[in-house]
Amino acid sequence: MYDIIVIGGGPAGMTAALYAQRNGKQALVIEKAGFGGQITHSPKVENYPSRLTMSGNEFADELFSQILEQGAEFEIETVCKIEDLGAYKAVLTEEGSRFEGKAVIIATGVKHRMLGLEGENDLVGEGISFCAVCDGDFYKNKTVCVAGGGNSALQEAILLSDKCSKVIMLQDMPYFTGEQRLQDVLFARNNVEAHTGVKIEKLLTQNGEFSGVEIKDANGKSTQINCDGLFVAIGLIPENEPFKAFADLNDFGYFDSNESCTTKTPGIFVAGDCRSKMIRQITTAAADGTIAALAACNYINQQ
Repeated sequence: MYDIIVIGGGPAGMTAALYAQRNGKQALVIEKAGFGGQITHSPKVENYPSRLTMSGNEFADELFSQILEQGAEFEIETVCKIEDLGAYKAVLTEEGSRFEGKAVIIATGVKHRMLGLEGENDLVGEGISFCAVCDGDFYKNKTVCVAGGGNSALQEAILLSDKCSKVIMLQDMPYFTGEQRLQDVLFARNNVEAHTGVKIEKLLTQNGEFSGVEIKDANGKSTQINCDGLFVAIGLIPENEPFKAFADLNDFGYFDSNESCTTKTPGIFVAGDCRSKMIRQITTAAADGTIAALAACNYINQQ
């Protein structure tokens, strides 16, 4: 029997485990993929207090080592169900495991939003990517497109422009929504081309391999763009459906919880990007982890 089971090993989940251990509670962190979550896709993190610069992977590795040093345990499995048994909760995984804890913190984060085009899933990893720091080297001295216009898309494009011969930005809105500072850096580069008010209508292939995209502008004109790769940065979506019986979801699928990180179910808490919030940053994820862990500790102490 664990004191606290944390579902998700991103900044929120690992911070929750850290605070649980520091408060004398045994924590188990269950992560389905790699520890660190979306932050591991960031080549540079320059907005975390006390650190001038670091990579997302460095942050994740150091935080993971920290929670292990504090005594937290971890499992690499996919949680599919929670059972509320009153005095304790049972967490079940697709792999067939069952873990029991006095409290549960859901910190499942988010996943990449897809374009919804025919053949898209088949081309992921074979021409379509989401992470420039992971896959950018494959496109050195080549032409790539970046779908999106927010901060994530601009940051990806800046990194790619250091490696690729040409970067073509494709934004479906009439303007880019990312920070002006990032826009100034990106669009000052000679190898960057920008298109706004265009929608990617089709993925192009040649001999079964990705070869470009077809776009349509506001006037209905279609244009084919030949490129070697497409980086998709059009937003994120939560993965909260398996837990909606215990925590209400808003219209966008995020947990409808306030800054207290509590839910309608006693003993179940939520933290991080999966929660309804105005700002999603590494610092706010860590803050959520802290709040959820202390709330869970207080809940256990009162039982």
